[in-house]
Amino acid sequence: MQIAAFESDPHTIAELVDLILFCQDTEARLGITMAEQPDVFAIPEYYLASGGGFWVAKDDAGHVAGCIGLLKLTSTTAVLKKFFVYPQFRGRPTSLGWQLYQVLIQEAVAKGFTRLVLDTPEAEHRSHRFYERQGLRAVGVRI
Repeated sequence: MQIAAFESDPHTIAELVDLILFCQDTEARLGITMAEQPDVFAIPEYYLASGGGFWVAKDDAGHVAGCIGLLKLTSTTAVLKKFFVYPQFRGRPTSLGWQLYQVLIQEAVAKGFTRLVLDTPEAEHRSHRFYERQGLRAVGVRI
């Protein structure tokens, strides 16, 4: 398994779309379309140009296995976005979700962020449990 900063190529983007649709629609049945997620097709502009980051994990065959994004809001606040991992790489022995999260946290600290906001659908209970195990807490919706 290799985690690296996002590099734009059509094959990686196609595999990211497959991963996201599988996790959101097949698994969680959230019904979120890719048309509602234009950031996936503009990662360099949306995440990187603002001072955030985006990382992709690939398995030993070079296929996308997971991803995570960091979107800069202010000089001290960022949003964790697009955190997806195929089921076979969750938990032990791979713990890819934890690995991706660690990369994001290290980069967030290095960039000077002191506040991390989650962008997770309310119905995504599995994700909420992961974040709680990492020491994060729910504060509710703020508008």
